[in-house]
Amino acid sequence: MSPTRFPFCLSAASLKGLAIALLAGVTLAAQPARAQNFERPVRLVVPFAPGGTSDILARLIGPKLSAAIGQPVVIENKPGAAGNLGADAVAKAPADGHTLLLMDVGSLATAPSLFSDLTYDPAKDLAPVSMVMFGPYVLAVHESVPARTAQELIAYAKANPNKLAVANSGVGAANHITAVQMAKELGITWKNVPYKGGAAASRAVVSGESGVIINGSTATLPFVANKQLVGLAVTGEERVAGLPTFREAGLPGGDAGTWQGILTRAGTPPATVARLNAEIGKILQDPEIKARIAEQGGVVKAGSTAAFADWLKDATIRWGGIIKEAGIKGS
Repeated sequence: MSPTRFPFCLSAASLKGLAIALLAGVTLAAQPARAQNFERPVRLVVPFAPGGTSDILARLIGPKLSAAIGQPVVIENKPGAAGNLGADAVAKAPADGHTLLLMDVGSLATAPSLFSDLTYDPAKDLAPVSMVMFGPYVLAVHESVPARTAQELIAYAKANPNKLAVANSGVGAANHITAVQMAKELGITWKNVPYKGGAAASRAVVSGESGVIINGSTATLPFVANKQLVGLAVTGEERVAGLPTFREAGLPGGDAGTWQGILTRAGTPPATVARLNAEIGKILQDPEIKARIAEQGGVVKAGSTAAFADWLKDATIRWGGIIKEAGIKGS
């Protein structure tokens, strides 16, 4: 053979070395792909009882995520300790992306300031995957409460100190903090009553066990639509279901609401977290999912893991200050 036609003639030793290098390259290139694969069913832990905002979202997203990753996604409700029981279970699960947590991440932001005996560290033991949505809070009352506007509710609360019981998702939950801050700024006093999640809190007000609720729109608006609760106002910048915004109603706390996100165990391979983030982002852009969330006044908030981590850090500092000032302690 002419060397001018085959200028890159290799010796046997060189060919062997090239083969080894190529095989090594294939092995290294395959590692991220394997890290992104899901080899068994995925647990999606909701640390609240069925029927609340987190649970509703999990059952919307779960089937779509299952189709995307080729494995069953099993919803596991694990209520207790204001969401900490379920969060702790995920924080102690294997770091392989097969155990996920979907919850109102405001509870994660308040937990370090509320519980001195917290069994996990949200900042160190959990890895943000994706924010999911922002849902405005609905201020609503049982029909027996003599108020059909927010201002009538304030007047009644001022005239009847500690008579009204305000249901919340648990001590230190974001809606609990909102009710505490609202009472302080309005100069009213009412009793804050914790329940095991937003669904249980809503049912308590529907039954008349408690009189007032400030809760996520996804879980609460159906009761308003069915006339089981009287809606007075919503947080956020826009009216929902014809209800005035907090600002229009003369209420503080208009930027409060439920921030729902998905996390997994810290230490999970970055490629796996990236795969989950990408798949969840696609799911949240699905017209059906967006429409279902919008029907309840929610807004999709998918984004990067870094943006989610920054939000959680800032919220922990901000809400921690409110908790300390109000002297709230978890139980």
